[in-house]
Amino acid sequence: MLHKCEGIVIRTTDYSESNKIVTIFTRELGKIGVMARGAKKPNSRLSSVSQLFSYGHFLFQKGTGLGTLQQGEMSSSFRSIKEDIFKTAYATYIADLLDKGTEERKSNPFLFELLHQTLQFINEEYDPEIMVNIFEMKMLPVLGLYPVLDRCAVCGSKDGEFGFSIRENGFLCHRCFQVDPYHFPMSISALKLLRIFYFFDVNRLGNISVKPETKEELKNIISSYYDEYSGLYLKSKKFLKEMDRFKGML
Repeated sequence: MLHKCEGIVIRTTDYSESNKIVTIFTRELGKIGVMARGAKKPNSRLSSVSQLFSYGHFLFQKGTGLGTLQQGEMSSSFRSIKEDIFKTAYATYIADLLDKGTEERKSNPFLFELLHQTLQFINEEYDPEIMVNIFEMKMLPVLGLYPVLDRCAVCGSKDGEFGFSIRENGFLCHRCFQVDPYHFPMSISALKLLRIFYFFDVNRLGNISVKPETKEELKNIISSYYDEYSGLYLKSKKFLKEMDRFKGML
């Protein structure tokens, strides 16, 4: 049976001399794997649509295991991302996180829209570091993680100074700081942004300008939270950290 889906390529794997296994995150069916026969040949009609980040409509033969990609009509290649090594690194991590954090053929139109919008923003010169942070926060419920971000995770208070406790799974008010001596201190800006990233629709965010020191706060908290709870150890994340160190030396 033939299926047509709107989707974005999130992973490609070479298979034999001329074929590729392509993982596509689709609006209709969630994540699917398909064999793109002959896609590695330069003159193949599947060559461009089977590249990483290709967005469009895909026609494939569905099987019990891998489907077979028959044809694709590309709407966007996110060219600006592909032409910039830093944007490529951030987008690759986003695709990798989505790939490792989702099951095969489990429909989630919200996640598809989030992926599409995030890549579109990065392609349009929005800050890729902030877009990664937003994507990471939006992925937490998908991974079964629900940090407490609207009150103190210990006493429930909604006023006062706050920090973030990995151990207590969320915000910690100043009255409860002693509960976790290793909590992260937080500026008002970082606190507000963490809430916004988690609760608000990405389409309503607009282009956010964030100070370098606030970015560092957000990155440290989100990375530590993922390290503690997600169980995901991604090579693409390790590369991002190395890239950040390199940028800091420039």
